[in-house]
Amino acid sequence: MRSPDDPTADTISPDDFFAADIRLGTITRAEPFPEARKPAIKLWIDFGGTLGEKRSSAQITAHYTVEDLPGRRVLAVVNFPPRQIGPVRSEVLVLGVTDRDGQVVLLEVPAHADVANGAGVS
Repeated sequence: MRSPDDPTADTISPDDFFAADIRLGTITRAEPFPEARKPAIKLWIDFGGTLGEKRSSAQITAHYTVEDLPGRRVLAVVNFPPRQIGPVRSEVLVLGVTDRDGQVVLLEVPAHADVANGAGVS
């Protein structure tokens, strides 16, 4: 997690950046994740097309509840290897930025934007 006062990361090439497959998905379901070591929420995200629905775990409890997450359109890295987080197999990395207290705020695309699930960052 980087703060506004952190120095810029090392220079990378465009190929390095585009190796991360970042796609738009819609959260279809969210559940509490009480087994997590740090407060987290289990997410099911629909990326459409051949990607379909993927699961993730996100430490986003400071700003979000399970009730207000379904329907949000978020960005996630879909080509990282899955990670086992306790009983949850996290298949994608949901992206966010940190606020002044170090809490994650999701990167979202407005619901009114005419962008399909599965669209990639360009």
